Amino acid sequence: MSLARLRDPYFSHRHRRILHVLRIALALAITYAITETFAIPHQGWALVSTVMVMGNLPHIGGVLDKARQRLLGTLLGAGWGVMLIAPPLPWPTLLPLGTLTGIAVATWISFGKRYGYGGLMFAISLLLVVGDGTQSLGVALWRGFDVLLGTLVGIAVTVLVLPHKATDLLRFTLADNLDRMARLYHAHTSAGAELDVDARELLKACSRLLVKQRGLVDAIHREHRLTRGELDDLISLQRRMFSTIELLLETHWNTRAGHERIEAMHGLRDQQHTLARTLGTLAFQVRTGHPVAVDFVPFDLQRHADLAGEAHAEDGRRLFSPSGYLWLNRELSRLTGELIDRLGRLERLPSRRLRKGASRHGLLAPPDASRPIDKDKPDDRQQA
Repeated sequence: MSLARLRDPYFSHRHRRILHVLRIALALAITYAITETFAIPHQGWALVSTVMVMGNLPHIGGVLDKARQRLLGTLLGAGWGVMLIAPPLPWPTLLPLGTLTGIAVATWISFGKRYGYGGLMFAISLLLVVGDGTQSLGVALWRGFDVLLGTLVGIAVTVLVLPHKATDLLRFTLADNLDRMARLYHAHTSAGAELDVDARELLKACSRLLVKQRGLVDAIHREHRLTRGELDDLISLQRRMFSTIELLLETHWNTRAGHERIEAMHGLRDQQHTLARTLGTLAFQVRTGHPVAVDFVPFDLQRHADLAGEAHAEDGRRLFSPSGYLWLNRELSRLTGELIDRLGRLERLPSRRLRKGASRHGLLAPPDASRPIDKDKPDDRQQA
């Protein structure tokens, strides 16, 4: 297998679990080899640090964020510990009091913040250096060095060996979410009164993808591709789009008259299908790393205003449900247009690596806008 294929972001994403296992094994082997070759004391702490840094974070941004906190916490904790044990203390109680004070201050500063892991590492490093109060300065320094060595090896292996970027994971999860919302919205235009099992599974999948994207914010920010504000906007727009589609899927008509009014609105279904295909095209462009440029046609509800505004039940009561239904469709269209605009203004979201790898995975052209989406057939755009 060629090196170019191994560094293919689609390959790294598809096999991210096994690649993460291999990276951890390689990092541990390198750490062990270094500590054995140079006979570094207390080598177990170096191995523990390597595993702790890489942990369950398979992407670069997550490891960099965690390693940065670990390095900072280790340096500060070990430094404070050395300051406590290096000079002779006049009273034995000063050592435990100084240790508790340092841990208390670090916990206070990091409480409820994203640097909580750094505060934890400060406490662990301080306790390792101080020990039971009888540790020599040499032991303390070696333990601090082991922690730094294991952390640096974990960072190096994550960045250099078949790297998996959190930004790529965002692209794929964003594209998958847009694909699923397109299928859900299209299913709504042709489904019966009750949701089928497939639609409910798609709803759960969309919710999980939104949660996954929220967990990537710090890691992506550490990769210096997108800011936290930009990511928050993208996730917020998706969440509002998902909520709107969910309301549409749960729409039920209390009277036959309201349903007949909607069916009488000629061109409404065509607009809905066009919007669903627009979401699919947007997903393709995000997944393949192309600059976002979708020909978006806003939802035109003016031509249906008379039918919706003059809707009455058989007993003469005015019906508001058709107007509410149209408003939900208009809101989804508006949110889609806003998402297209936001994505189009993100200069660092498109990826040349993804565009080069797209041809090797059959992603050669965007989905045909004239072809309707079949919710019962697997979407070939999701195979990558």
